[in-house]
Amino acid sequence: MQTACQAAQHSRGRRLYNRLRSLLKDPRHDCIHFANEFQQYSYCPREKGETQEKWQTRCIYHAAVWYHDHLAGLRPVVMITEDQEAVAEFGSSASGIYVISTQEYLQSFWPDLLAAHELYSSICQALQERESESTEREYAEHFPAEVLEAGIKSGRFIQGTLNVNKHRAQHEAFVRFEGSTTKNSELNSDVLVCGGKNRNRAVHGDLVAVELLPAKEWRGRNTALHEGLGEDKAGEEPQSKPMPTGKVVGIVQRNWRDYVVTFPPREEVQSQSRNSQRILVTPWDYRIPKIRISTQQAEALQDHRVIVRLDLWESTSLYPNGHTVRVLGKSGELETEVQTILVENCINVPPFSEAQLRQLPESSAEQPWRVEPEEVSSRLDLRDTHLVFSIDPLGCEDVDDTLSVRLLPGGTRLELGVHIADVTHFVQEGSLTDLEARSRATTYYLADRRYDMLPGVLSADLCSLLGGVDRYAMSVMWQLDAQSLAVCKVWYGRTLIRSSYQLHYELAQSLLNGEQAEVPELDRLDDEAERCRRRAELLQALRLLTRVARHLRAQRDQGGALELEGVEVRAQLDSSKNITALVPRQPLEVHETVAECMIYANHWVARKIQENFPHQALLRHHPPPRQEFFNQLIDSARTRSFAINTRSNKALADSLDQAVDQRDPVVNRLLRMMATQAMSNALYFSTGACSEEQYYHYGLALDRYTHFTSPIRRYADIIVHRLLMAAINAERGLAPSKVLASNKDLEELAHQVNNRNRASQHAQKQSTELFQCLYFKDKDPLTDERCVADAVIYAIRANGMLVFIPRYGLRGPVYVKNRENQVVSVEGDGSCEWKAGALERQVDRISTTTSTGTHNFSIFDHITVRISVQPSRCHPLNLCLEVISSRPHQAPVAEAQPKGRGRSELVQEVVRLAEEASQQAEERKGRVPKLSKEQREFRQSKQPNLYSILQEIAEMALLDLHACEAPSAEVQTCSTSA
Repeated sequence: MQTACQAAQHSRGRRLYNRLRSLLKDPRHDCIHFANEFQQYSYCPREKGETQEKWQTRCIYHAAVWYHDHLAGLRPVVMITEDQEAVAEFGSSASGIYVISTQEYLQSFWPDLLAAHELYSSICQALQERESESTEREYAEHFPAEVLEAGIKSGRFIQGTLNVNKHRAQHEAFVRFEGSTTKNSELNSDVLVCGGKNRNRAVHGDLVAVELLPAKEWRGRNTALHEGLGEDKAGEEPQSKPMPTGKVVGIVQRNWRDYVVTFPPREEVQSQSRNSQRILVTPWDYRIPKIRISTQQAEALQDHRVIVRLDLWESTSLYPNGHTVRVLGKSGELETEVQTILVENCINVPPFSEAQLRQLPESSAEQPWRVEPEEVSSRLDLRDTHLVFSIDPLGCEDVDDTLSVRLLPGGTRLELGVHIADVTHFVQEGSLTDLEARSRATTYYLADRRYDMLPGVLSADLCSLLGGVDRYAMSVMWQLDAQSLAVCKVWYGRTLIRSSYQLHYELAQSLLNGEQAEVPELDRLDDEAERCRRRAELLQALRLLTRVARHLRAQRDQGGALELEGVEVRAQLDSSKNITALVPRQPLEVHETVAECMIYANHWVARKIQENFPHQALLRHHPPPRQEFFNQLIDSARTRSFAINTRSNKALADSLDQAVDQRDPVVNRLLRMMATQAMSNALYFSTGACSEEQYYHYGLALDRYTHFTSPIRRYADIIVHRLLMAAINAERGLAPSKVLASNKDLEELAHQVNNRNRASQHAQKQSTELFQCLYFKDKDPLTDERCVADAVIYAIRANGMLVFIPRYGLRGPVYVKNRENQVVSVEGDGSCEWKAGALERQVDRISTTTSTGTHNFSIFDHITVRISVQPSRCHPLNLCLEVISSRPHQAPVAEAQPKGRGRSELVQEVVRLAEEASQQAEERKGRVPKLSKEQREFRQSKQPNLYSILQEIAEMALLDLHACEAPSAEVQTCSTSA
């Protein structure tokens, strides 16, 4: 109701009001916004002397009366209020209209909905405790909104998002400058916020206003490694050079979310409070402060993870107040930990509803789906004229893209075709499936499962361009000069295809190499002559495609395209989709061939939709990185006498090509990884929201770019498909079937998709880290050879170094000074032990001096480390790396074959042990194993299936998970979030 929404906006702010309105606008919730104050018969004027609250209550009641009469009394109407005077006044005024409290409503209408009762009880306790808060001020008051707005405009304050350093969560946070004006015209870096007082009740993720401190009070970043995330201690520690430092003076917008927490140990609970049950709980995320909640269940939930929501943080309280929402499950159990990752990243992926599935076509073995006659007549039919094939990772099910290439009659032109799954034919705009896909925005890939953006009947069947079946496609086809490969003509449109070959990368490369590889589609042919003819035809197409792709890559290279590094791995799956091995993906030319074709299609579609809709097209840009982010790359390269030029993408690409150490190939890989870490994120945007100069894609060196080639797993591609069809219809003189989204609406959608992509990346990274820890958790690091590995130093810190472990794709800190102030002493055979000594740090090395002498640990040195797991009751598990030898690790022969097998064992063994434990527990109960409620709610994929996540991401442990897409171009050529 309009009055209720306005009351929420007035009392709780614009952000909560916007969330409420977005819920109301979502048809999946079966709600509608009633503008009661503009309806003639429900409006009631405000009486003289009447308070706003009383008038709003009366307005809502009058609207309820009108609605009851409008329904001719066929349905009762319930008005919920906590105003007991209103309950007494209106409760029995009219038959069929109930005015009751929330508690009475739950007891009367939902007596069995225990979760709602518990949530209500938690909120009531929180409200009661708030009334007894201390009046002694702990923090400075925030400035009012109007003062903050004026200060930001004048340049007195700086607006930005607060990012807490998880390694020093209590003492160090940064505010990223977001383009607001400032008196300090030279400010081009983050603003450092030191300590809780200066943070002034701001929580990680909040949009804040910061006032700079005098320059003499500026401080530097802490440069020491910290053992135990979040367990930092204030004190005199090594710092970088001073940087702009400030204090938070106000909150522009709270960005609070649901947080997963753990209760303190039983003895701590009892010592905190025996009567009121006010408990300080510890969030899973190190960056979030402890939260005070009121509950009677502290002891019962000792070993569980619980979702908590923040209510407020007064200046008189050291900690924010909150209330419990629901219990996730027992800490340490795999399903609980996976759910924790989903909640922490605001990922809500319930099973697709029956209503959504009813909107989709049916397809079964008995009644397979068939193409519609009207679609055959309206599409360009390529089934009998073009050799169409796909090249994907082995075992791929959701085939987004296929390719075709041929020499046209006359021999002067080639035709290159990129054919993409026509998802928009099945997903109508505004349908329930479309709304759900828009909400998810992407397919979420975790280490042992995936959550699809689209129902399986689409993603794995009707939309998937599988071999040997008729499928709808959206195609881009170029006519190229046969000699120069210059574009002569481009065609866009809907097609009907039948893929002849469903190849995987290794098979395609084997064919190109002239090897006698088995092609399943050819092996089914009985006629030897026909088999040879088709094999020659396929080989000719692959070679022609390779030639075109080389030309396309050379063109982009000339423009400054970057080729960055990500150690990618692929899953080897058996027929049941169980993981048998994880193998580092060997670079194959065919990877780049497919990638270049996808980039080319994305580029030309971007040009097409931007030309037709200059102010409302969805594109993707990659802003140039900030120069200070290249410092580590430049310093590291200098240690091997390489000069890195970062003035442009072309200069950077050339510098990286020249920075090759013939004695150690890993050096160039690490330099490219550092360059990847320096990159900014690529983002979607509406063309009406940016100037044309900002359209540029830095990593790919293209003036226009979008995402068109993966509509099965990216909602942005669905939007682009609709824009492309609108552009095609406009050129044909056809009226648009739907009104296009405005620039404002498209920019809001781009912002939402960017946020969901970021959440997906974080969830992927955290899921992989979880499995890495679970893999090593039950292994004895002192005796198990799998816990010992070769590591390469890639950065130096004040008390240690950062290393990369190629065998497992891990990165992490290695300390050379411990808490007892002992340093690593290197013996004659290279072995290491802790002894009293001194430490000295240089830019390119760190030196330890003990009674046995001095040893230097330098950047790009290979050392041997031992891997163990640091347990944590409240936070995620964490891997610990300890140097045990200053020399490279010589892996046993069995260990080295195949490379990367450790990561295979990691996921495979963890999943197997979890399933065995669950099965044994069920068998002890004497019944058939059943899925838990949490499994039914959160887990869509029954079998571990990693091929999608592994084709999606460049090395997750080393990179900060920019939005990479393998085998798409943006992993192959630029491991930024291209």
